[in-house]
Amino acid sequence: MSFRRTILKSKLHRATVTEANLEYEGSITIDSQLMKLADLWPFERVEIYNIASGTRFATYVIQGRPGSGEICINGAAAHLANPGDKVIICSYVEVDDDPHSILDPKITLLDDSNQPKRALEI
Repeated sequence: MSFRRTILKSKLHRATVTEANLEYEGSITIDSQLMKLADLWPFERVEIYNIASGTRFATYVIQGRPGSGEICINGAAAHLANPGDKVIICSYVEVDDDPHSILDPKITLLDDSNQPKRALEI
C-alpha cells in the first residue's frame, strides 16, 4: 500500500508578534527576509502555534517589508494572538511514503526583535 506523509518543511521558532490587525481580511504578514530564510512563499498555508496561550491556527502568508521584523496576525486570527506573544510558524509538505523523499526542514530561531539567532540543521 502506498500513501503520503505530511512532513515539516520549515519553521520560524519563537517569533514575536508585532501587531494584531482585526480589520484586515486575514492571513499573517511576515518580513520578506524571514520568509526567504524559512522558504515561505506568498499565500502559502502555515500553522501558527501561540506559545503564550497554547492556541493553534492556520492561515496563509502575506509578504511584509524586508528587514522590518514584522509578524502581524490579521483578520479573525488577531483574536488568537497579541503583540508580544511568542509564536511558532510552521509550513509542511506532503511527500511520498519513501524514506528518500524526506527533506531537511529549514528551522530558524529568532530573537526578541525577530532577527535570526541561528538556523538549525536537523
